[in-house]
Amino acid sequence: MEIEHYLMFNRNCAEALKVYAAAFDGTIAEIQKFGGVSGGPGFSVADEDKDLVLHSRLIIAGQTLMCSDSTRELTPGSNMYVSVGSDDEALIRRAWAALVDGGEVYMDLTPTFFAKAHGSLRDRFGVNWMMTANAVLAA
Repeated sequence: MEIEHYLMFNRNCAEALKVYAAAFDGTIAEIQKFGGVSGGPGFSVADEDKDLVLHSRLIIAGQTLMCSDSTRELTPGSNMYVSVGSDDEALIRRAWAALVDGGEVYMDLTPTFFAKAHGSLRDRFGVNWMMTANAVLAA
């Protein structure tokens, strides 16, 4: 299981990545744009969002910080997530069930083009979580 930080940005993720990489002598290890992914059914991208960062990884001192742009307006404090990824889908579903109780779902825990299951929520304590069962679906 992996537990990492995930930061969401208001359409300026690429700029933030450059600043953070320079500030901490880090390396941008991965960057995917919304327009570069064919997501399949239920995943459409507006023309104005195609150059936004869908997912990125910044490595600082051997640690990973994941980042992306949000297509909805975020307020300070709502743009940070604890990201939990595991190949154990049952574990992800159990954790989801516990955290969603009394919380608010941002994105249902469902199959996606990149994982068996992925979703995001705010728990009843105000903490944002991103949960991913890592096994990628066959195309």
